[in-house]
Amino acid sequence: MTPTNPERATPNPATRTPEPLSTHALTLAYGQNVIIPGLDLAVAGGQVTSIIGPNGCGKSTLLRALARLLPSGAGHIELYGQALHALPSREIARRLAILPQGPTAPEGLSVEDLVRFGRHPHQGRFPVRRAEDREAVQWALDQTGMRVFAARPLEALSGGQRQRAWIAMSLAQQTDILLLDEPTTYLDPSHQLEVLHLAQRLNREQGKTVVMVLHDLNQAVRYSDRLIAMSGGAVYAHGPAGDVLTHDLLRDVFGLKAHLLPDPDTGRPHVIPYALTR
Repeated sequence: MTPTNPERATPNPATRTPEPLSTHALTLAYGQNVIIPGLDLAVAGGQVTSIIGPNGCGKSTLLRALARLLPSGAGHIELYGQALHALPSREIARRLAILPQGPTAPEGLSVEDLVRFGRHPHQGRFPVRRAEDREAVQWALDQTGMRVFAARPLEALSGGQRQRAWIAMSLAQQTDILLLDEPTTYLDPSHQLEVLHLAQRLNREQGKTVVMVLHDLNQAVRYSDRLIAMSGGAVYAHGPAGDVLTHDLLRDVFGLKAHLLPDPDTGRPHVIPYALTR
């Protein structure tokens, strides 16, 4: 198995605009168990990128590290060209928001109160409710279609509505980068599409750089501009979403034999698995 490189040419370092997020010889581990050894990767700005790969390959570990929720064992991560480990936490939270897997909140917390937590990075030591904070909260509720549910407790919402409420909290941070770790897990198909449409719209209309971890290959290729395919803690391939999914990748990374048919709407590959290779 030989990893492939990005298709684009390397720009002149003197004129290159830093990528929103990049890793350099990054090693991530849990104790003595190395999950990702020496990873070099750049996330394209202003696009939707999905990270795909089998369970245990390091997808969520990488996303957590990009948000500095997990320390690196070696190497480093850069946020717009600056070393992530050297930045104040508040500065990171003003530029990057993450929605982890299975977030939880205190019982009885309303949607609006949850979304208001997203304003903490922009407030001082003794937060007060400023007009700009109220406007940001209302904007986030509107963007996610959650204003009508603002007074409801989270536990009274459907799974898709709860996920949109958490995304609204992330939007209230007003960051350029949004990281979503398996945002469609445990949701039925209609609610999955709600979340994916929202992520795509935030990119198209607000210009946000969105990075998602997804398990569904067809959703990943349909709703992403670029894919990063991981296997065994390494990047097997990355590039435009319509180019990454190949028979070789499905065999090497997922152990699958599959038909690849053109999606009637996008022309990108649609995966129909029919057998295991291992």
